[in-house]
Amino acid sequence: MFVDMAKISIKAGKGGNGSVAFRREKYIPMGGPAGGDGGDGGSVIIVADEGLRTLMDFRYKNHYQAENGEDGRGKKQYGADGKDLYLRVPPGTLIKDKETGIVLADLKTGGQEYVAARGGHGGKGNVKFKSSIRRTPRFAEPGGKGDEREIVLELKLIADVGLIGFPNVGKSTILASVTSAKPKIANYPFTTLKPNLGVVSIGEGHSYVLADIPGLIEGASEGAGLGLDFLRHVERTRLLLHVLDASGQEGRDPVEDFYKINEELSQYSEKLSQKHQVIVLNKMDLPEAANNVEKINKIFSDKYEIIQVSAATGQGLDFLKKRAYERLIQIEEEIEFVDENAVESFFDKKDRDTIVVSKEDDYFSAEGDFLERLVASTNFDDFESFSNFQKVLVDKGVIQKLRDLGAVEGDLISVCGVEFDFLD
Repeated sequence: MFVDMAKISIKAGKGGNGSVAFRREKYIPMGGPAGGDGGDGGSVIIVADEGLRTLMDFRYKNHYQAENGEDGRGKKQYGADGKDLYLRVPPGTLIKDKETGIVLADLKTGGQEYVAARGGHGGKGNVKFKSSIRRTPRFAEPGGKGDEREIVLELKLIADVGLIGFPNVGKSTILASVTSAKPKIANYPFTTLKPNLGVVSIGEGHSYVLADIPGLIEGASEGAGLGLDFLRHVERTRLLLHVLDASGQEGRDPVEDFYKINEELSQYSEKLSQKHQVIVLNKMDLPEAANNVEKINKIFSDKYEIIQVSAATGQGLDFLKKRAYERLIQIEEEIEFVDENAVESFFDKKDRDTIVVSKEDDYFSAEGDFLERLVASTNFDDFESFSNFQKVLVDKGVIQKLRDLGAVEGDLISVCGVEFDFLD
């Protein structure tokens, strides 16, 4: 089954907690701190794999989580890092944030990687809090949270040339005739329910990838038929071969069909309507075709190159292959860039170390993932631990922000649910 879109939830591993431990050797009864750091949590990494052609693997499973880091241990032993989780997708996959729609990455070539969710940092053990005035720290740092988000994987096939046109005009037959692809072919609309790819060889060292885009219909850009599912696959092509049924079978008018398809391309994306097109008149072996060729040439020959073929008999296909290649090498390859500023802003917004200080009705509040970790690592019954808590609030600018908001001595302050009086 061909699957070209998937919505998944990903969660990076939590960092391991730092350890509170002391040396307890036989002849050192009052040894110093010896708690090791926790390991970093594993990240979720998405990698493009040349061996994949569909997002089928994500159809039945949509929650993925990397390993947590191990907690630190005594004797200054560090916890092991959590293993990264690699999710493999076909080349041509866009990675989008589900909430904002921002394109985070575009994996076009095999081997490209993107860290979609970063693992949390391991917490420091109490040995890291030892100083000249704090000889026996009885606190450590908990591990940081890993990123957690919902993303959309969207596959856009990477092909040089695309075959477009209404259903049953012969696109699949043309693909099968000029490549080694074996698409399903039958004489009824919507035979092709998935895009098919084939390589067209023009001789030694010269080839291009041809995609058969399933038949579009009127209203495709608004979701009619299979339109929206497959219009995205046209976007990466550089040249479009617009196949028309020159015979006008089934009461269709090839001129009218041409305008309708281009209207759908324009409605979906202005970029699609500006792509280079070659008109391919198929079914020229049928007697009725001759009646339409003169009209089609009169209307379109000054704007488009027109090539006559018969996929059934092979007429004109060799010329079509070579001419498409000649046109292709004249068209500059489009380079799409991910909006790095938007991605940077996205991660700034999601930054796990963000601290938000605000004034409520009758108290002041300080919130944030970093402060949650600080509160979790603080032993409020231990003087040294509480002193470290106060120092961090000063170093991180929380105390100054409280002053700026009007906090004075005696005001109630809440730091991630822990309440105390403000002492300036």
